[in-house]
Amino acid sequence: MTRIVQIVPHEGVNLYSLMVQKVRELSESKQGAFSRSGAKMKDRAKWKHKTYKGWIKLQRSACEVIVAEVKSLSQADDHWQLLHAFMGWLDRHFYDQILSINITYRGEAE
Repeated sequence: MTRIVQIVPHEGVNLYSLMVQKVRELSESKQGAFSRSGAKMKDRAKWKHKTYKGWIKLQRSACEVIVAEVKSLSQADDHWQLLHAFMGWLDRHFYDQILSINITYRGEAE
């Protein structure tokens, strides 16, 4: 199951950089559930969760909107947990810097 999450920050907020920095800080202190996986690329990142199977691919657009592709690889009925963990993480750390979040659902047939 894939979900596309569009995250719109408040004007003047470089949310992508803040998110990448927070994941790095939490990973270094062994506190974070998310960590970077894959190669470093400009304005793109791929994260994994230490408990839930799957990945999150992030991409920053020119207008600072972040598009996150959340792909769960779980075969059970718990495929929602990766999205839940990501949304909770965003709300916990950046609730005051986010203007809106939009989620588009994609089934396996697409």
